Amino acid sequence: MTYKDCKIVYVFNEEFLKYDFGPAHPLRPERQLLTYKLLEALKFFEIDRIRLEKPEMATMEDLRLFHTSEYIERVKRLSELGYGLLDLGDTPAFKGMFEASAIRVGATLTAIRLVMNGICDHAFNFSGGLHHARSNQGAGFCVFNDIAVGIKYLKRNYPSIERIAVVDVDAHHGDGTQYAFYDDPSVLTISLHEDGRFLYPGTGFVSEIGTGTAVGTSLNVPLPPGTFNDAYLLAFNEIVPTALKTFMPDIIIQQFGVDTHFSDPLTDFMLTNHVYAKIAGTMHKIVHEICDGRYVILGGGGYNPEATARSWAIVFSKIAGVDLPEKTPAEWRDFCLKKYGIRTSDTIFDTEYHGPSSDKRKFLIEAVKRVVEEVKERVLPLIPERK
Repeated sequence: MTYKDCKIVYVFNEEFLKYDFGPAHPLRPERQLLTYKLLEALKFFEIDRIRLEKPEMATMEDLRLFHTSEYIERVKRLSELGYGLLDLGDTPAFKGMFEASAIRVGATLTAIRLVMNGICDHAFNFSGGLHHARSNQGAGFCVFNDIAVGIKYLKRNYPSIERIAVVDVDAHHGDGTQYAFYDDPSVLTISLHEDGRFLYPGTGFVSEIGTGTAVGTSLNVPLPPGTFNDAYLLAFNEIVPTALKTFMPDIIIQQFGVDTHFSDPLTDFMLTNHVYAKIAGTMHKIVHEICDGRYVILGGGGYNPEATARSWAIVFSKIAGVDLPEKTPAEWRDFCLKKYGIRTSDTIFDTEYHGPSSDKRKFLIEAVKRVVEEVKERVLPLIPERK
C-alpha cells in the first residue's frame, strides 16, 4: 500500500460550534466550520478513500476513564447554570457546556475506534486536542482532556496496544496530557512548545522527564519566543523521529495545534503554514514505518480562525496524499466573508511573512541548538527502547 492509498476519515459535526465561551473569548468555534467548508470546497469529500463520519457522544463511563466523578458533576452543574469558572478565568462556563465538551471527546474516541477497527488508516478530529484539562479541573480553554480519555480508552478496549505516543506541536505545553501519564511507562508524551518562562501554562521544561519506571517518557522541547521555520524544523527533525523510533509505539496520537503561526494573536512563534506540511509529511512517513499507519490527528490551539483553517487543510491534504491548488476556492472566501465577516487569503499557503531579522535568526538558531543538545544529552538516552 502506498501512502496515497490510505483510507482517511474526517470526524465532524456542526455540534462542535456549540463549544463557545462567548464573543470576546479568543477560542473561536467557527474555525471548525471554516476548516470543514474549505475541505468541502476543495472537493476532498468526493474522493472515494476519504469519508466523513459523525461522532458519537462520549458517555459518562468514557469520561470517568480519566476525569473524576466530582469534576464531571461540577461541569454538568455549571453547564445547566450557564455561568461560573472552571479555572481562574480562561475557561468560563456556558449553557450546554457539558454536551458541547462531551461531543468533542466522543469525536476523538470515534477517530480512535475507526483506526483501531481497521475502518481507516488515519482519522482526524480537529475539534479535539484539548490538552490542558486535568482529571479534576478545566484549564486553558479545555473542559475535558480528550487525549487523556482517548489513551485510557485505548488501554481499556485494545489490550494489544502496548505503547502509545503523543506528539504535541501546539505553542502551549501539553501539560494536562503529560501529567496524566507522568508515571506510566507505556505512554510517551512529546511536546514542542514556547518556553514556559514566556507563555502559559509555565511548564514543559527539559527537566520534566517522567517519574519512577516512566523516567524518559516525558520529552519536552521548550523553544524561545520568535522561533521561525528553520529553527522549529531543526528541533523537530533532530528529536521527534529519533524519540519515536526508539520508543516504537503501536499508535501515534498527534495534537496539531497551529497557534505557532506567525499571525496568531496569543503566542510568539513565527511559523508559516509551509512548516505544517513538512511536519505532516514527516509524521506520515513515520507512522507507516513503525506502527502500521495507525495515526489519529487532533486539533488544538489556533486563534486566527482563517489561518487555522488553511493550516489544518494543509495538514489534512498532506496526510491524505492529495495535492492542493494554489488558490483558495472563491466559494470558501465568499462564505467566510458573508457568514463571519472574515477576509481570507487568496492562497492556501502563506505568501507573506514578517519574520525576525537576519541577526535575530542567527541568535534563535543558536538558542534552539542549545535546547536540542540538552534534550539529546538528558532525555533521549532515557527513552525506554522497545525490545
